Amino acid sequence: MASSSLSRSSSSTWTAKQNKLFEKALAIYDKDTPDRWQNIAKAVGGKTVEEVKRHYEILIEDLNHIESGKVPFPNYKMTGGNNNKSNGVAEEEQRLKYLRL
Repeated sequence: MASSSLSRSSSSTWTAKQNKLFEKALAIYDKDTPDRWQNIAKAVGGKTVEEVKRHYEILIEDLNHIESGKVPFPNYKMTGGNNNKSNGVAEEEQRLKYLRL
């Protein structure tokens, strides 16, 4: 995990808007899309192909840590219903699965 923290500190800064554009672009340009990383970099704006690829690698590292139980899900308040998981956690799990596509 130290290498992950080190690489994060040396990578470029991403705004919340760029992160949202990045996530949307990942949904549009899947792994089978020709020139995927160029398209994603263009959709995000202000980032190189290498920065976009590295941001994706960090995202996958984070997903792996979450899914392996190394990073717990936030303890969201229950918003109703009788299920064992709060809606926030269930939604976050779905988002993480979607980002892996």
